[in-house]
Amino acid sequence: MFARVEMGSVVQLALQRASGYGGQFETVRRTVPGLKDVPVEVKILIEREHAAIVVACGWVGGAEVDQRTAQVASLGLMATQLATNTHVLEVFVHERERSDPHELQILCENRCRGHAANALDLLFAPQRLADRAGRGVRQGDKDAGPLETTGR
Repeated sequence: MFARVEMGSVVQLALQRASGYGGQFETVRRTVPGLKDVPVEVKILIEREHAAIVVACGWVGGAEVDQRTAQVASLGLMATQLATNTHVLEVFVHERERSDPHELQILCENRCRGHAANALDLLFAPQRLADRAGRGVRQGDKDAGPLETTGR
């Protein structure tokens, strides 16, 4: 609920617009009060709703306590993945990533769309991920690109 961009809607719209998956999946959406509540809700989605994959969104404020909260939530998501053998794509956006609100919104929306596409690729087209390996691809921001070395 702390998110300053409606991240879940961005992910859902990206999934709905995905071409080539024609009705092969359905989405279930949940909203929780805070970032530390995300891991347990993810576990519930996996165990009770039989989610094959989860895109977990969270907004991280700029204060130091927010950074610690994000770390705790991230560790909880990792533990959930290991406990359930299910991919959980963490889509956290940190306010510190951009000082300009418009740029931060663009980064957030792009990251949400990028992870939605990754979720579909993990489920239905894993070769697409392999094809992008080693290219410095980022979700939300400009790609870093592959390393270019000089004559070794």
